Amino acid sequence: MKLIVIGGVAAGMSAASKLRRLNHEAEITVYERGQFPTYGACGLPYYISGENDDYRRMIARSQAYFAEKGIEVKLRHEVVKVDPGKKQIMVRSLESKRVFLESYDKLMISTGTTPIVPPFPGGELKGISVLKSMEDGIRIREDIERPDIRRVAIIGGGYIGVEMAEALSFQGKEVRIIEMADQILSPFDKEVAEKAEEELINNGVKLHLGEKLESFTGTPSSGNVSEIVTDRGVYEADYVIMSLGVRPATAFLKGRGVHLASNGAVIVDREMRTSVEDIYAAGDCAVVYHKVKQENDYIPLGTNANKCGRLAGANIAGSHKKYTGTLGSAAIKVFSLEMGRTGLSEPEAKRLSMEISTVVIESSDHPGYYPGATPLWIKLICEKRSRRILGAQVAGPKGAVLRVDTFAVAIHTGMTADELGMVDLCYAPPFAGVWDAIHVASNAVK
Repeated sequence: MKLIVIGGVAAGMSAASKLRRLNHEAEITVYERGQFPTYGACGLPYYISGENDDYRRMIARSQAYFAEKGIEVKLRHEVVKVDPGKKQIMVRSLESKRVFLESYDKLMISTGTTPIVPPFPGGELKGISVLKSMEDGIRIREDIERPDIRRVAIIGGGYIGVEMAEALSFQGKEVRIIEMADQILSPFDKEVAEKAEEELINNGVKLHLGEKLESFTGTPSSGNVSEIVTDRGVYEADYVIMSLGVRPATAFLKGRGVHLASNGAVIVDREMRTSVEDIYAAGDCAVVYHKVKQENDYIPLGTNANKCGRLAGANIAGSHKKYTGTLGSAAIKVFSLEMGRTGLSEPEAKRLSMEISTVVIESSDHPGYYPGATPLWIKLICEKRSRRILGAQVAGPKGAVLRVDTFAVAIHTGMTADELGMVDLCYAPPFAGVWDAIHVASNAVK
């Protein structure tokens, strides 16, 4: 068997590694357009902030490591075309510019995403960047360490935008976020997102909600960006981070017979098979099955990419393992605040025409009579009739995110609020109350 993998970061390398463990004879070649295989891209903001002083720590496995395992990783190679009828791909070397064809028996597509960057006037100016790859992170850190970079504007208040606001604040920059929506962090409900907004403002970040970017202006002599123009004002900026979201990197598949969703994501079944025989896909370039919605969704997270890539590798080897489904579980640190979410948000449940009940409570991470107690805010979304937990969101200075994992298990197994409200959780004053915040929230559901 000859497997070709397109994209060598999370899902692709998980698939290649799993196949190698199951089939020692398979010929495995990975084409990756970047300079680094299988690195922790989610760690890039912490490299830029200086909390991690060596980007090499984010590289999970080297090209040489995979070579020892019999996996050939070809970096700086881009696959520009797939011909399923001939079982061939067209590859371009980004170094030599040479273009060549290669055949496959099985094909794994794991090309990830590309950043969304609309063509704003002035977008060609220097000092406007995206954070998507390791190369981006290395370049941004070099740029922002220049003394003339004092004011940074971030366009977009999603996960990356908010993490970059903290990172740049740690580097002593004046930071401004421009967000078109009426809240940041759209996967969270407004009551919980407001906690992050307060934390940003309390740490000196200028936050502009409901404000739309229109253009950039620059300094003619240098060609550098100097101002951002919105529908509400003009603001000085020495540097700009564009964080407007991503789209699946699948343009090379259009018209090739591989079925794509409306946003370009590869449509796969729960075994990671595409509409074309012997072609598999997983990761941020593909849809993923949602366990609560019981349908495909697009949730580009590293957790899904690694799990689905592993399953793809097993199924390429001959298994028929199905993905149990994602919950969209995700977490973020905003200065001194932890936030996590899992399952459905309230707007998602309403879009699915579910009859729901919700509750928002404030509790604490442990009893007040033990030093250091801090607040926890929890929102639960439950099915009204059955009281089955559909979603949970938690915020607080400490103990928030790992409690979300408990809610994730409850949602995964179909537990009701009544059941979770009586689960025998650990108790000791340094860690939790005799009624943990999880119990308090579950028992508050009406």
